[in-house]
Amino acid sequence: MTKYIFITGGVVSSLGKGISASSIGRLLKSRGLNVSIQKIDPYLNVDAGTMNPFQHGEVFVTEDGAETDLDLGHYERFIDKDLSEQNSITTGKIYRSVISKERKGDFLGATVQVIPHITDEIKSNIQRVGESDKEGVDVVIVEIGGTVGDIESLPFLEAIRQFKKDVGKENVLYIHVTFIPYITAAKELKSKPTQHSVKQLREIGIQPDIIICRSQVKITQEIKNKISLFCDIKKEEIIEAHNVQSIYEIPLIFEKQGLGDLIVKLLDLKCQKPNLEEWKSLVNKVYHPQKEVYIGLVGKYIGLKDAYISITEALLHAGIENLCRVVIKKIDSDKVNSESVSELLKDLDGILIPGGFGIRGIDGKITTAKYARENRIPFFGICVGMQCAVIEFARNILSWKRANSTEFDPHTPFPIFDLLPDQKKITEKGGTMRLGSYPCKLTKNTFSFKAYQAAIVYERHRHRYEFNNLYHQKFAQKGMVLSGICLDLNLVEIIEIKDHPWFVGVQFHPEFKSRPNRPHPLFRDFIKKALENRENKNKAN
Repeated sequence: MTKYIFITGGVVSSLGKGISASSIGRLLKSRGLNVSIQKIDPYLNVDAGTMNPFQHGEVFVTEDGAETDLDLGHYERFIDKDLSEQNSITTGKIYRSVISKERKGDFLGATVQVIPHITDEIKSNIQRVGESDKEGVDVVIVEIGGTVGDIESLPFLEAIRQFKKDVGKENVLYIHVTFIPYITAAKELKSKPTQHSVKQLREIGIQPDIIICRSQVKITQEIKNKISLFCDIKKEEIIEAHNVQSIYEIPLIFEKQGLGDLIVKLLDLKCQKPNLEEWKSLVNKVYHPQKEVYIGLVGKYIGLKDAYISITEALLHAGIENLCRVVIKKIDSDKVNSESVSELLKDLDGILIPGGFGIRGIDGKITTAKYARENRIPFFGICVGMQCAVIEFARNILSWKRANSTEFDPHTPFPIFDLLPDQKKITEKGGTMRLGSYPCKLTKNTFSFKAYQAAIVYERHRHRYEFNNLYHQKFAQKGMVLSGICLDLNLVEIIEIKDHPWFVGVQFHPEFKSRPNRPHPLFRDFIKKALENRENKNKAN
Protein backbone atom coordinates (compact mmCIF):
# COMPACT_ATOMS: atom_id res chain seq x y z
CA MET A 1 0.00 0.00 0.00
CA THR A 2 1.39 3.40 -1.02
CA LYS A 3 1.81 5.90 1.82
CA TYR A 4 1.20 9.63 1.37
CA ILE A 5 2.87 12.62 3.03
CA PHE A 6 1.18 16.01 2.56
CA ILE A 7 3.28 19.12 3.18
CA THR A 8 1.55 22.46 3.79
CA GLY A 9 2.95 25.89 4.59
CA GLY A 10 1.93 28.64 6.98
CA VAL A 11 2.58 32.25 8.03
CA VAL A 12 4.54 33.38 4.94
CA SER A 13 5.44 32.06 1.51
CA SER A 14 8.95 31.04 0.36
CA LEU A 15 9.62 29.12 3.56
CA GLY A 16 11.38 26.28 1.79
CA LYS A 17 8.57 23.73 1.59
CA GLY A 18 10.17 22.43 -1.60
CA ILE A 19 13.52 21.89 0.11
CA SER A 20 11.75 20.27 3.08
CA ALA A 21 9.85 17.92 0.75
CA SER A 22 13.05 17.13 -1.16
CA SER A 23 15.00 16.49 2.04
CA ILE A 24 12.33 14.15 3.38
CA GLY A 25 12.43 12.35 0.03
CA ARG A 26 16.20 11.90 0.41
CA LEU A 27 15.81 10.55 3.98
CA LEU A 28 13.26 7.98 2.82
CA LYS A 29 15.30 7.01 -0.25
CA SER A 30 18.34 6.49 1.99
CA ARG A 31 16.25 3.80 3.71
CA GLY A 32 15.74 1.91 0.44
CA LEU A 33 12.21 3.20 -0.25
CA ASN A 34 10.93 4.13 -3.70
CA VAL A 35 9.82 7.76 -3.40
CA SER A 36 8.02 10.16 -5.71
CA ILE A 37 7.19 13.83 -5.09
CA GLN A 38 4.35 15.92 -6.50
CA LYS A 39 3.93 19.70 -6.49
CA ILE A 40 0.50 21.32 -6.35
CA ASP A 41 0.47 24.95 -7.47
CA PRO A 42 -2.77 26.85 -6.78
CA TYR A 43 -2.41 29.34 -9.64
CA LEU A 44 -4.83 29.29 -12.59
CA ASN A 45 -2.12 28.83 -15.23
CA VAL A 46 -2.23 25.35 -16.75
CA ASP A 47 1.55 25.14 -16.34
CA ALA A 48 4.51 27.42 -15.60
CA GLY A 49 5.55 27.72 -19.26
CA THR A 50 4.27 31.24 -19.93
CA MET A 51 5.17 32.72 -16.55
CA ASN A 52 7.71 35.54 -16.22
CA PRO A 53 11.04 34.41 -14.68
CA PHE A 54 11.20 37.69 -12.74
CA GLN A 55 7.98 36.76 -10.92
CA HIS A 56 8.14 33.00 -10.75
CA GLY A 57 11.75 31.94 -11.16
CA GLU A 58 12.90 29.42 -13.73
CA VAL A 59 10.66 27.00 -15.57
CA PHE A 60 11.85 23.44 -14.98
CA VAL A 61 11.35 20.93 -17.81
CA THR A 62 10.83 17.20 -17.23
CA GLU A 63 11.89 14.33 -19.51
CA ASP A 64 8.40 14.13 -21.01
CA GLY A 65 8.33 17.87 -21.75
CA ALA A 66 6.21 19.25 -18.91
CA GLU A 67 6.95 22.89 -18.02
CA THR A 68 6.78 22.97 -14.25
CA ASP A 69 7.59 24.87 -11.07
CA LEU A 70 11.28 25.05 -10.14
CA ASP A 71 10.62 22.87 -7.06
CA LEU A 72 10.52 19.82 -9.33
CA GLY A 73 14.18 20.54 -10.04
CA HIS A 74 14.92 20.33 -6.31
CA TYR A 75 12.93 17.09 -6.09
CA GLU A 76 14.90 15.48 -8.93
CA ARG A 77 18.24 16.63 -7.54
CA PHE A 78 17.56 15.35 -4.01
CA ILE A 79 15.92 12.00 -4.78
CA ASP A 80 17.94 11.48 -7.99
CA LYS A 81 14.89 10.44 -10.00
CA ASP A 82 13.37 11.71 -13.25
CA LEU A 83 9.84 13.02 -12.70
CA SER A 84 7.06 13.61 -15.22
CA GLU A 85 4.02 15.71 -16.01
CA GLN A 86 2.08 13.71 -13.41
CA ASN A 87 4.28 15.17 -10.69
CA SER A 88 2.96 18.69 -11.33
CA ILE A 89 -0.62 19.86 -10.69
CA THR A 90 -2.07 23.35 -11.05
CA THR A 91 -5.54 24.77 -10.52
CA GLY A 92 -5.68 25.46 -14.25
CA LYS A 93 -4.89 21.84 -15.05
CA ILE A 94 -7.56 20.53 -12.67
CA TYR A 95 -10.30 22.89 -13.84
CA ARG A 96 -9.47 22.29 -17.51
CA SER A 97 -9.83 18.55 -16.99
CA VAL A 98 -13.13 18.85 -15.10
CA ILE A 99 -14.64 21.28 -17.61
CA SER A 100 -13.57 19.02 -20.48
CA LYS A 101 -15.33 16.09 -18.82
CA GLU A 102 -18.45 18.20 -18.27
CA ARG A 103 -18.53 19.20 -21.96
CA LYS A 104 -18.34 15.55 -22.95
CA GLY A 105 -21.23 14.67 -20.61
CA ASP A 106 -19.17 12.53 -18.26
CA PHE A 107 -21.07 13.76 -15.21
CA LEU A 108 -24.45 12.60 -16.51
CA GLY A 109 -26.15 15.96 -16.10
CA ALA A 110 -25.04 16.57 -12.51
CA THR A 111 -24.37 20.10 -11.29
CA VAL A 112 -20.58 20.37 -11.40
CA GLN A 113 -19.23 21.73 -8.11
CA VAL A 114 -15.95 22.21 -6.25
CA ILE A 115 -17.01 19.41 -3.92
CA PRO A 116 -17.04 16.63 -5.07
CA HIS A 117 -15.94 17.13 -8.69
CA ILE A 118 -12.87 19.36 -8.29
CA THR A 119 -11.70 17.60 -5.13
CA ASP A 120 -12.20 14.18 -6.73
CA GLU A 121 -10.09 15.27 -9.71
CA ILE A 122 -7.34 16.45 -7.37
CA LYS A 123 -7.37 13.15 -5.45
CA SER A 124 -7.31 11.20 -8.71
CA ASN A 125 -4.20 13.10 -9.83
CA ILE A 126 -2.48 12.41 -6.50
CA GLN A 127 -3.26 8.69 -6.62
CA ARG A 128 -2.04 8.46 -10.21
CA VAL A 129 1.50 9.29 -9.06
CA GLY A 130 1.41 6.35 -6.65
CA GLU A 131 0.31 4.04 -9.45
CA SER A 132 2.64 5.39 -12.18
CA ASP A 133 5.85 3.53 -11.32
CA LYS A 134 6.07 -0.08 -12.54
CA GLU A 135 8.17 -0.98 -9.50
CA GLY A 136 5.55 0.52 -7.20
CA VAL A 137 5.93 3.74 -5.21
CA ASP A 138 6.31 3.25 -1.47
CA VAL A 139 5.79 6.90 -0.51
CA VAL A 140 4.31 9.85 -2.41
CA ILE A 141 5.21 13.25 -0.99
CA VAL A 142 2.78 16.00 -2.00
CA GLU A 143 3.70 19.66 -1.51
CA ILE A 144 0.79 22.11 -1.47
CA GLY A 145 1.93 25.46 -2.83
CA GLY A 146 0.94 28.74 -1.22
CA THR A 147 0.04 29.36 2.40
CA VAL A 148 -2.78 28.08 4.60
CA GLY A 149 -5.48 30.73 4.49
CA ASP A 150 -5.05 31.52 0.79
CA ILE A 151 -8.40 31.22 -0.98
CA GLU A 152 -6.72 29.56 -3.98
CA SER A 153 -5.47 26.64 -1.85
CA LEU A 154 -8.78 25.72 -0.22
CA PRO A 155 -9.92 23.05 -2.74
CA PHE A 156 -6.55 21.31 -2.44
CA LEU A 157 -6.60 21.38 1.35
CA GLU A 158 -10.13 19.96 1.32
CA ALA A 159 -8.99 17.23 -1.08
CA ILE A 160 -6.08 16.15 1.13
CA ARG A 161 -8.40 16.24 4.17
CA GLN A 162 -10.69 13.77 2.40
CA PHE A 163 -7.73 11.70 1.27
CA LYS A 164 -7.08 10.42 4.79
CA LYS A 165 -10.55 8.87 4.92
CA ASP A 166 -10.25 7.46 1.40
CA VAL A 167 -6.97 5.54 1.86
CA GLY A 168 -6.96 5.09 5.64
CA LYS A 169 -5.45 7.26 8.35
CA GLU A 170 -2.55 4.82 8.78
CA ASN A 171 -1.42 5.65 5.24
CA VAL A 172 -1.42 9.46 5.49
CA LEU A 173 0.86 11.92 7.23
CA TYR A 174 0.44 15.71 7.43
CA ILE A 175 3.53 17.92 7.82
CA HIS A 176 3.16 21.66 8.31
CA VAL A 177 6.09 23.99 7.55
CA THR A 178 5.81 27.25 9.43
CA PHE A 179 7.83 30.30 10.41
CA ILE A 180 9.11 31.32 13.85
CA PRO A 181 10.03 35.01 13.62
CA TYR A 182 12.89 36.41 15.65
CA ILE A 183 12.28 39.91 17.00
CA THR A 184 15.74 41.45 17.04
CA ALA A 185 14.93 44.39 19.33
CA ALA A 186 13.40 42.11 21.98
CA LYS A 187 15.80 39.24 21.25
CA GLU A 188 12.83 36.88 21.28
CA LEU A 189 11.41 34.12 19.12
CA LYS A 190 7.63 34.23 18.65
CA SER A 191 5.42 31.16 18.28
CA LYS A 192 2.10 32.99 17.92
CA PRO A 193 2.10 33.04 14.07
CA THR A 194 2.61 29.28 14.09
CA GLN A 195 -0.23 28.81 16.57
CA HIS A 196 -2.58 30.79 14.32
CA SER A 197 -1.43 28.93 11.21
CA VAL A 198 -2.08 25.54 12.79
CA LYS A 199 -5.42 26.82 14.07
CA GLN A 200 -6.44 27.70 10.50
CA LEU A 201 -5.35 24.27 9.33
CA ARG A 202 -7.36 22.56 12.07
CA GLU A 203 -10.43 24.60 11.18
CA ILE A 204 -10.21 23.04 7.72
CA GLY A 205 -10.09 19.63 9.38
CA ILE A 206 -6.36 18.84 9.19
CA GLN A 207 -4.30 18.21 12.32
CA PRO A 208 -0.57 18.24 11.49
CA ASP A 209 1.38 15.20 12.65
CA ILE A 210 4.73 16.99 12.38
CA ILE A 211 5.60 20.69 12.39
CA ILE A 212 8.80 21.93 10.73
CA CYS A 213 9.79 25.31 12.15
CA ARG A 214 11.81 27.63 9.89
CA SER A 215 13.82 30.22 11.76
CA GLN A 216 16.83 32.48 11.42
CA VAL A 217 18.20 31.15 14.71
CA LYS A 218 17.97 27.97 16.72
CA ILE A 219 14.62 27.38 18.42
CA THR A 220 14.55 27.30 22.21
CA GLN A 221 12.97 24.57 24.30
CA GLU A 222 10.49 27.15 25.63
CA ILE A 223 9.21 27.78 22.10
CA LYS A 224 8.91 24.05 21.47
CA ASN A 225 6.91 23.68 24.68
CA LYS A 226 4.48 26.40 23.57
CA ILE A 227 4.01 24.91 20.11
CA SER A 228 3.47 21.47 21.63
CA LEU A 229 0.85 22.78 24.05
CA PHE A 230 -1.12 25.05 21.73
CA CYS A 231 -0.86 22.94 18.56
CA ASP A 232 -1.60 19.62 20.25
CA ILE A 233 1.60 17.92 19.10
CA LYS A 234 4.41 16.05 20.86
CA LYS A 235 7.72 17.84 21.36
CA GLU A 236 9.60 15.21 19.34
CA GLU A 237 7.24 15.94 16.44
CA ILE A 238 8.55 19.51 16.24
CA ILE A 239 11.51 19.76 13.88
CA GLU A 240 13.59 22.90 13.54
CA ALA A 241 15.04 24.14 10.26
CA HIS A 242 17.28 27.13 10.84
CA ASN A 243 19.25 28.86 8.09
CA VAL A 244 22.27 27.00 6.69
CA GLN A 245 24.90 27.74 4.04
CA SER A 246 23.93 24.85 1.75
CA ILE A 247 20.50 23.37 1.10
CA TYR A 248 22.17 19.97 0.76
CA GLU A 249 22.84 19.97 4.52
CA ILE A 250 19.10 20.00 5.32
CA PRO A 251 18.57 16.20 5.06
CA LEU A 252 21.41 15.69 7.53
CA ILE A 253 19.94 18.26 9.94
CA PHE A 254 16.54 16.56 9.72
CA GLU A 255 18.08 13.11 10.21
CA LYS A 256 20.01 14.29 13.28
CA GLN A 257 16.71 15.37 14.84
CA GLY A 258 15.15 11.97 14.13
CA LEU A 259 12.72 13.08 11.41
CA GLY A 260 13.40 10.04 9.22
CA ASP A 261 12.75 7.55 12.01
CA LEU A 262 9.69 9.51 13.13
CA ILE A 263 8.12 9.31 9.65
CA VAL A 264 8.93 5.59 9.44
CA LYS A 265 7.27 5.05 12.82
CA LEU A 266 4.14 7.13 12.13
CA LEU A 267 3.54 5.50 8.72
CA ASP A 268 4.66 2.03 9.87
CA LEU A 269 7.07 1.76 6.94
CA LYS A 270 9.04 -1.43 6.43
CA CYS A 271 12.53 -0.37 5.38
CA GLN A 272 16.25 -0.70 5.98
CA LYS A 273 18.47 1.50 8.14
CA PRO A 274 19.43 4.84 6.59
CA ASN A 275 22.58 5.12 4.49
CA LEU A 276 23.56 8.77 4.10
CA GLU A 277 27.33 8.31 3.74
CA GLU A 278 27.42 9.49 0.11
CA TRP A 279 25.31 12.52 1.03
CA LYS A 280 27.57 13.36 3.99
CA SER A 281 30.57 13.15 1.70
CA LEU A 282 29.17 15.59 -0.85
CA VAL A 283 28.14 18.06 1.89
CA ASN A 284 31.67 17.83 3.29
CA LYS A 285 33.04 18.68 -0.17
CA VAL A 286 30.70 21.67 -0.41
CA TYR A 287 31.97 23.05 2.91
CA HIS A 288 35.65 22.16 2.43
CA PRO A 289 36.71 23.00 -1.15
CA GLN A 290 40.37 22.74 -2.07
CA LYS A 291 40.32 25.42 -4.78
CA GLU A 292 38.26 28.31 -6.09
CA VAL A 293 37.09 29.21 -9.59
CA TYR A 294 35.31 32.33 -10.86
CA ILE A 295 32.53 31.96 -13.42
CA GLY A 296 30.69 34.81 -15.15
CA LEU A 297 26.96 34.19 -15.62
CA VAL A 298 25.87 36.69 -18.28
CA GLY A 299 22.07 36.89 -18.51
CA LYS A 300 19.02 39.12 -18.48
CA TYR A 301 17.23 37.72 -15.40
CA ILE A 302 20.02 38.12 -12.86
CA GLY A 303 17.83 40.31 -10.61
CA LEU A 304 16.02 37.22 -9.31
CA LYS A 305 18.01 34.44 -7.63
CA ASP A 306 15.64 31.67 -8.74
CA ALA A 307 15.64 32.61 -12.45
CA TYR A 308 18.74 30.48 -13.10
CA ILE A 309 18.50 28.11 -10.13
CA SER A 310 19.19 24.88 -12.06
CA ILE A 311 22.27 26.43 -13.69
CA THR A 312 23.69 27.68 -10.40
CA GLU A 313 23.05 24.26 -8.84
CA ALA A 314 24.67 22.48 -11.80
CA LEU A 315 27.75 24.70 -11.40
CA LEU A 316 27.82 23.82 -7.70
CA HIS A 317 27.60 20.09 -8.55
CA ALA A 318 30.49 20.45 -11.00
CA GLY A 319 32.44 22.24 -8.28
CA ILE A 320 31.84 19.34 -5.88
CA GLU A 321 33.23 16.90 -8.46
CA ASN A 322 36.28 19.12 -9.07
CA LEU A 323 36.80 19.75 -5.34
CA CYS A 324 36.43 23.51 -5.77
CA ARG A 325 34.15 26.35 -4.79
CA VAL A 326 32.44 27.93 -7.78
CA VAL A 327 32.09 31.67 -7.28
CA ILE A 328 29.41 32.97 -9.65
CA LYS A 329 29.61 36.57 -10.81
CA LYS A 330 26.21 37.55 -12.20
CA ILE A 331 26.46 40.07 -15.02
CA ASP A 332 23.51 41.90 -16.59
CA SER A 333 23.81 41.34 -20.35
CA ASP A 334 22.12 44.71 -20.93
CA LYS A 335 25.23 46.37 -19.51
CA VAL A 336 27.72 44.52 -21.71
CA ASN A 337 28.95 46.35 -24.82
CA SER A 338 32.22 46.80 -26.71
CA GLU A 339 33.39 49.49 -24.27
CA SER A 340 32.42 47.75 -21.02
CA VAL A 341 33.07 44.10 -21.86
CA SER A 342 36.73 43.99 -20.79
CA GLU A 343 36.04 45.60 -17.43
CA LEU A 344 32.95 43.47 -16.70
CA LEU A 345 34.48 40.14 -17.72
CA LYS A 346 38.06 40.56 -16.56
CA ASP A 347 39.49 38.09 -14.03
CA LEU A 348 36.91 35.42 -14.94
CA ASP A 349 38.06 31.82 -15.33
CA GLY A 350 35.05 30.78 -17.38
CA ILE A 351 31.97 32.37 -18.97
CA LEU A 352 28.46 30.93 -19.24
CA ILE A 353 25.53 32.42 -21.17
CA PRO A 354 22.22 30.82 -20.11
CA GLY A 355 18.91 30.54 -21.97
CA GLY A 356 16.30 33.26 -22.35
CA PHE A 357 13.71 34.73 -24.67
CA GLY A 358 13.29 38.03 -26.48
CA ILE A 359 15.70 40.59 -27.90
CA ARG A 360 16.55 42.46 -24.70
CA GLY A 361 20.18 41.84 -23.69
CA ILE A 362 21.04 39.86 -26.84
CA ASP A 363 23.70 42.31 -28.08
CA GLY A 364 25.49 42.01 -24.75
CA LYS A 365 25.45 38.21 -24.98
CA ILE A 366 26.85 38.30 -28.53
CA THR A 367 29.62 40.67 -27.37
CA THR A 368 30.34 38.30 -24.46
CA ALA A 369 30.66 35.29 -26.81
CA LYS A 370 33.13 37.22 -28.95
CA TYR A 371 35.20 38.17 -25.90
CA ALA A 372 35.35 34.53 -24.73
CA ARG A 373 36.30 33.28 -28.20
CA GLU A 374 39.01 35.86 -28.84
CA ASN A 375 40.51 35.72 -25.34
CA ARG A 376 40.41 31.91 -25.20
CA ILE A 377 38.32 31.82 -22.03
CA PRO A 378 36.41 28.53 -21.43
CA PHE A 379 32.88 29.21 -22.68
CA PHE A 380 29.56 27.44 -22.22
CA GLY A 381 26.49 28.67 -24.13
CA ILE A 382 23.11 27.16 -23.28
CA CYS A 383 20.07 27.48 -25.59
CA VAL A 384 20.05 31.18 -26.58
CA GLY A 385 23.63 31.30 -25.30
CA MET A 386 24.59 28.83 -28.02
CA GLN A 387 22.63 30.86 -30.58
CA CYS A 388 24.47 34.06 -29.62
CA ALA A 389 27.83 32.28 -30.05
CA VAL A 390 26.82 31.14 -33.55
CA ILE A 391 25.54 34.60 -34.53
CA GLU A 392 28.80 36.15 -33.30
CA PHE A 393 30.80 33.66 -35.36
CA ALA A 394 28.72 34.45 -38.47
CA ARG A 395 29.21 38.20 -38.06
CA ASN A 396 32.92 38.21 -37.27
CA ILE A 397 34.36 35.10 -38.93
CA LEU A 398 32.02 34.69 -41.90
CA SER A 399 31.63 38.49 -42.22
CA TRP A 400 27.82 38.32 -42.38
CA LYS A 401 27.36 41.55 -40.44
CA ARG A 402 23.56 41.34 -40.31
CA ALA A 403 23.40 37.64 -39.43
CA ASN A 404 20.78 37.01 -36.76
CA SER A 405 17.92 34.89 -35.54
CA THR A 406 14.49 35.73 -36.94
CA GLU A 407 13.39 35.91 -33.31
CA PHE A 408 15.47 39.08 -32.95
CA ASP A 409 15.37 40.38 -36.55
CA PRO A 410 12.59 38.97 -38.77
CA HIS A 411 14.14 40.67 -41.83
CA THR A 412 17.76 39.53 -41.44
CA PRO A 413 19.40 38.55 -44.78
CA PHE A 414 21.14 35.69 -42.95
CA PRO A 415 18.52 33.89 -40.81
CA ILE A 416 21.00 31.69 -38.96
CA PHE A 417 18.23 30.63 -36.57
CA ASP A 418 14.64 30.29 -37.68
CA LEU A 419 11.36 28.59 -36.83
CA LEU A 420 10.68 25.13 -38.22
CA PRO A 421 7.75 25.04 -40.68
CA ASP A 422 5.41 23.42 -38.13
CA GLN A 423 6.28 26.10 -35.54
CA LYS A 424 5.28 28.90 -37.94
CA LYS A 425 1.67 27.72 -37.85
CA ILE A 426 1.41 27.87 -34.05
CA THR A 427 -0.59 30.69 -32.45
CA GLU A 428 -0.87 29.49 -28.83
CA LYS A 429 2.18 30.08 -26.62
CA GLY A 430 1.67 27.53 -23.84
CA GLY A 431 3.19 24.07 -24.25
CA THR A 432 4.02 24.52 -27.95
CA MET A 433 7.83 24.76 -27.99
CA ARG A 434 10.17 21.85 -28.64
CA LEU A 435 9.98 20.38 -25.16
CA GLY A 436 11.41 17.41 -23.33
CA SER A 437 14.01 14.79 -24.14
CA TYR A 438 15.46 14.22 -27.62
CA PRO A 439 18.37 11.98 -28.75
CA CYS A 440 21.61 13.62 -29.84
CA LYS A 441 24.38 11.88 -31.81
CA LEU A 442 27.88 13.06 -30.91
CA THR A 443 30.96 13.41 -33.11
CA LYS A 444 34.07 11.64 -31.83
CA ASN A 445 37.18 13.57 -30.77
CA THR A 446 35.18 16.61 -29.67
CA PHE A 447 34.82 18.34 -26.29
CA SER A 448 31.29 16.94 -26.01
CA PHE A 449 32.22 13.34 -26.80
CA LYS A 450 35.10 13.47 -24.31
CA ALA A 451 32.69 14.75 -21.65
CA TYR A 452 29.87 12.26 -22.21
CA GLN A 453 31.96 9.25 -23.31
CA ALA A 454 28.95 8.13 -25.34
CA ALA A 455 27.88 8.17 -28.98
CA ILE A 456 24.22 9.06 -28.28
CA VAL A 457 22.84 11.10 -25.37
CA TYR A 458 19.39 12.33 -24.41
CA GLU A 459 18.85 15.93 -23.29
CA ARG A 460 15.87 18.14 -22.44
CA HIS A 461 14.76 21.03 -24.64
CA ARG A 462 12.73 24.22 -24.30
CA HIS A 463 12.92 26.46 -27.38
CA ARG A 464 11.35 27.30 -30.77
CA TYR A 465 14.16 28.54 -32.99
CA GLU A 466 16.62 26.11 -34.61
CA PHE A 467 20.02 26.40 -36.33
CA ASN A 468 19.13 26.82 -40.02
CA ASN A 469 20.29 23.71 -41.93
CA LEU A 470 21.04 25.84 -45.02
CA TYR A 471 24.13 27.33 -43.38
CA HIS A 472 25.81 24.29 -41.79
CA GLN A 473 28.47 23.80 -44.44
CA LYS A 474 29.62 27.43 -44.39
CA PHE A 475 30.24 27.30 -40.63
CA ALA A 476 32.06 23.97 -40.84
CA GLN A 477 34.39 25.34 -43.52
CA LYS A 478 35.45 28.17 -41.20
CA GLY A 479 36.27 25.97 -38.23
CA MET A 480 33.03 25.59 -36.30
CA VAL A 481 32.42 21.98 -35.30
CA LEU A 482 28.80 20.80 -35.38
CA SER A 483 29.46 18.12 -32.81
CA GLY A 484 25.94 17.06 -31.88
CA ILE A 485 22.99 16.35 -34.19
CA CYS A 486 19.40 15.55 -33.17
CA LEU A 487 18.69 12.12 -34.68
CA ASP A 488 14.92 12.58 -34.87
CA LEU A 489 14.88 15.97 -36.61
CA ASN A 490 18.35 16.33 -38.21
CA LEU A 491 19.01 19.55 -36.29
CA VAL A 492 22.22 20.92 -34.77
CA GLU A 493 22.29 20.42 -31.00
CA ILE A 494 25.92 21.16 -30.11
CA ILE A 495 28.52 23.50 -31.62
CA GLU A 496 32.19 23.83 -30.76
CA ILE A 497 35.09 25.98 -31.92
CA LYS A 498 38.43 24.47 -32.89
CA ASP A 499 41.73 25.73 -31.49
CA HIS A 500 40.16 26.89 -28.24
CA PRO A 501 40.70 25.56 -24.69
CA TRP A 502 36.98 24.76 -24.35
CA PHE A 503 34.18 26.45 -26.30
CA VAL A 504 30.83 24.62 -26.36
CA GLY A 505 27.28 25.74 -27.14
CA VAL A 506 24.24 23.50 -26.71
CA GLN A 507 20.68 24.02 -27.90
CA PHE A 508 19.27 21.95 -25.02
CA HIS A 509 19.27 22.52 -21.24
CA PRO A 510 21.83 20.20 -19.61
CA GLU A 511 21.33 21.87 -16.22
CA PHE A 512 18.02 20.05 -15.75
CA LYS A 513 19.77 16.66 -15.57
CA SER A 514 22.58 17.55 -13.16
CA ARG A 515 22.61 15.98 -9.69
CA PRO A 516 24.77 16.80 -6.65
CA ASN A 517 26.08 13.22 -6.63
CA ARG A 518 26.21 12.99 -10.47
CA PRO A 519 27.18 16.34 -12.03
CA HIS A 520 26.34 16.83 -15.68
CA PRO A 521 29.36 15.88 -17.85
CA LEU A 522 29.42 19.20 -19.73
CA PHE A 523 29.26 21.28 -16.54
CA ARG A 524 31.92 19.05 -14.97
CA ASP A 525 34.32 19.54 -17.88
CA PHE A 526 33.53 23.26 -18.16
CA ILE A 527 34.56 23.81 -14.53
CA LYS A 528 37.59 21.56 -15.00
CA LYS A 529 38.77 23.72 -17.93
CA ALA A 530 37.99 26.93 -16.03
CA LEU A 531 40.19 25.64 -13.18
CA GLU A 532 43.00 24.91 -15.64
CA ASN A 533 42.62 28.43 -17.03
CA ARG A 534 42.91 29.88 -13.52
CA GLU A 535 45.99 27.80 -12.74
CA ASN A 536 47.66 28.81 -16.01
CA LYS A 537 47.01 32.50 -15.26
CA ASN A 538 48.49 32.10 -11.77
CA LYS A 539 51.62 30.46 -13.21
CA ALA A 540 51.98 33.26 -15.75
CA ASN A 541 51.82 35.83 -12.95
